[in-house]
Formats: sequence, C-alpha cells, structure tokens
Amino acid sequence: MITEKERASKLHPFQRWYVLAASFIILFFNAGARFSIGVMFKPLISEFGWTRSSISFAFSLNMTMFALSLLIVGRLYDRYGPKWIILISTILLSGGYISISSIDSLWQFYIFYGILSGVGLGGTSVPLVAALTSKWFDKGRGLAISLALSGSCVGHFLLIPLFTTFVLRYGWRASYFCIGLIMLAVNTTLALLVIRGDPQELGHRPLDREEVNNAEARESKPTGSGPRDLGLCEAMRTYSFWLFVFVMFVCGSGDFLVSTHLIPFLTDHGISPVTAGNMLAWYGLVSLAGLLIAGPATDLIGNKIPVTLTFALRFLLFLLILRYQNLITFYIFSLSFGFTFLITAPIATTLTARLYGLTHVGILTGFISTIHHLGGGIWAYVGGLIFDKTGSYRLVFILSAILVLMAVFCSILIREKRHEPAQ
Repeated sequence: MITEKERASKLHPFQRWYVLAASFIILFFNAGARFSIGVMFKPLISEFGWTRSSISFAFSLNMTMFALSLLIVGRLYDRYGPKWIILISTILLSGGYISISSIDSLWQFYIFYGILSGVGLGGTSVPLVAALTSKWFDKGRGLAISLALSGSCVGHFLLIPLFTTFVLRYGWRASYFCIGLIMLAVNTTLALLVIRGDPQELGHRPLDREEVNNAEARESKPTGSGPRDLGLCEAMRTYSFWLFVFVMFVCGSGDFLVSTHLIPFLTDHGISPVTAGNMLAWYGLVSLAGLLIAGPATDLIGNKIPVTLTFALRFLLFLLILRYQNLITFYIFSLSFGFTFLITAPIATTLTARLYGLTHVGILTGFISTIHHLGGGIWAYVGGLIFDKTGSYRLVFILSAILVLMAVFCSILIREKRHEPAQ
C-alpha cells in the first residue's frame, strides 16, 4: 500500500499550475460569452423591436438553465471528474452561440441563448473551476482559487471592449459566431491535454513542500479522529447553510442586474455605447482586485468579514446611484460594484469546505451557485420588467438596496466553524 509520504514524493512540481493556468483560460472566454449580453441589448432591440423585459427574460432563462445545470455538474464532477464535463458543456455552449448568429425570431433566441448556452455554461464556469482548483491546492487554497478565477476578470476586461468594437464594425451576428468558434477550439484543447480532476488521478496528493517534509508525522496520527464530511442533505439541516444560501441569492441578484443592465442604463443617460462598454470592461478588471484580495483574506481572517463588508459597500453604492446620476458617479458605481463582483466566488468554496469538509464540495457549491444564479436570472428579468413598466431602474435599485442590507445581517449570523453530523 502506498503511504502518504510516498504519494507526496511523487508530486509533479508543475501539474497543479498547469491545471490552474487552464482553468484561468477557460474562464477568460467564459466571461466574454456571459457578459456579452449587455453589449447586445440595444442592437437586438434596434433590429427586432423586442422589449427590455423580453431580452431580460432570455437572460433569466439562461441563468436558470445554468443554475440548474450546476446541480448536475457538481454531482458528476464529484463522481467522474471535470474533463468530459468541460468537453460536453463546451459543445453545448459554443453550439448555442454559433446558432444565435442565424436567428430571426425571439423563440429562437430563447432556445439557443436561454436554454442551450445556459446549460453549456454550467460545466465551464466559476463553481466548477473553484472546486477543481481546491482539489489541487491545500496550503494557500484561497489564493490559488482566486488566481484561477481571475481569468474571468481579465476576460471581462479584454473581451467586452473587443466585442463592443466588433459589434459596431461587423454586427452582432458575426460577433456571436466568432466567440462560439473560439471557445470550442480552446476549451476542447485544454480539456483533452491539460485538465485533470484530482491529484489522485496521477497518484498524487495536493501537498505543498512543507507538508511533504512532515508527511511521516501526520501518518503517525490516528485516523478517523476528525469530524466526518457532510453531504448536501446534512448541510441543509444547519442554519448557517441557509443563511449563506440567502446571501448568495442576494449576491447573484446584484451581480447580474448590474452586469446585464449597466450598458442600457448608462446609454439611457447619454453615455456613448463605447464609453459604457469600457465601464463594463473596467467593472470586470476591478473585480480582479477584489478577487485577489478575497482569497488571501479568507486564509488570514476567515470568510465572514469579507462577505459582510462586500454587502455593506453595495448598500452604499445603491444609495449613491439613486441620489446622483452623472459621469463621475457612474464611474464610481461601476468600478466599486465591480470590485465586489467576484469576492464571494472563492469564499463560496472556502467557506463550504470550512463548514462541511471537502468530500462533497462539488455538490454543495453546485447547490449554492444554483441559488446564486437563480437570483441573478430572476433579478435581471425584474430589472427589465420594472423598466418597461416605469421607464426607469429606480425601483429595482431601491429593492436591491433593501436586499443587500438584509444580506449584511445574515452574513454576520453565519457560524464559521466546522459543523458535525446531527446525532
């Protein structure tokens, strides 16, 4: 039988970094695909005459299918690993975007964007990548997840202005076709050549050099002395789980309300499409700062403080945008909200592992992310619906401010310690 020390000694020095780099690239293109909808809002309205609520419903459907797919993806990841999940999801996602380029009716947009692409997003998204990275790193897990997830921020920053320019020059149909084709080629290559789901697939453990030196000491400790990892049903019996689920619902509602409606909101106030697209791009880049701070912060001070501060800041930002609408406040709102955008992404994994262990982290984070994105889909649609009814986003901003204030108090009440099975 291979001992822990022997497995640790066989650890490939770079494999974990290859996996991290591949995860970064997959999220780079995933972000470009997901947040392109803000760029496409008014071109679609201009060509087809659709309402904002109609397009928002397509995004809501996309997020709903994405959220539901996460439950399946999480369970399949725990059982089979990520390689084939990424491949199949990429085919669905890329096929959906390529097909969008030939639509001529709303129901086709709902099928290709809302359903097909939504399902495909689940296997190439932040929750799966965070779970994958967490298996390859032990010490400094929060920082490693943040580095992998930063691919989403960089993709958001670089691809949205490029996508905006491409749409203005060549049209939205060519833009959707190109991004679908590129994702198909890149993700397939990475999944086949680089991605490995677990260090154990290579006979390794996710151990750092310090842990390798101390492997014998750990082997001398009695096994089975720690609490058993909790599955989804057992986690649901704890109040901390439901507090965090509500927090993530509110998080998603704010994330996708703003990322979906920011460009239409800004252009309604006289901002040019290029400037609005650049604000959304900077929104994505600044989220990298929040992400890189969040990971190490969880390693040092835990998860509750970063989450609580995130929602306190969002509350102030909604108050700001309700009171002032000018170029300076638009930049403050975009950049500051962007800073908070991905803070909870690594925390969803690190807090779940902290409370319930790593064995079922795929299905647990899958469920939590499902609620997160359901919140995003519902609230993005509510934003479009309220605009169509009132001609303004003011009411949805007021409701969002109330929700984030509730999330502040729920974050404080989470019991951040290892939960044990109910007796």
